[in-house]
Amino acid sequence: MGEFGARIMKKQRKKYKWHKTKYVVRMLNLKKKKDPLEGAPQARGIVLEKRGIEQKQPHSGIIKAVRVRLIKNGKEVTAFLPGTGATDKVNEHDEVLIEGLGGSQGGPIGSMWGVRWKVIKVNNKPLSELLKGKEKK
Repeated sequence: MGEFGARIMKKQRKKYKWHKTKYVVRMLNLKKKKDPLEGAPQARGIVLEKRGIEQKQPHSGIIKAVRVRLIKNGKEVTAFLPGTGATDKVNEHDEVLIEGLGGSQGGPIGSMWGVRWKVIKVNNKPLSELLKGKEKK
């Protein structure tokens, strides 16, 4: 390389960094752009409809979920309703608070196909308290 080769090597390293997918995603903020919550840990939304989603193989069963339109940007996401009887506590046009399910790299968990979010509050009341009967909607 020579006496002043460091400058050239530095320039080459900068150029070849763009071949790495993780570097490109980080530098262009692609995760934040793709994320419906726009980088926030939680978001409020309005319930559009209740729906049942079939699980992936080898499991069989119906996952209870709701379709939610986010207030902040109008995007629609599918959110999981955790707990037995949670579908009875949530109605259409209710305001819900959703958060990530915690799958790897913000993805879905296990056999829950295409579901990345879960409902934690309904009309500013915790869903867990509603299910226990401690709170009323």
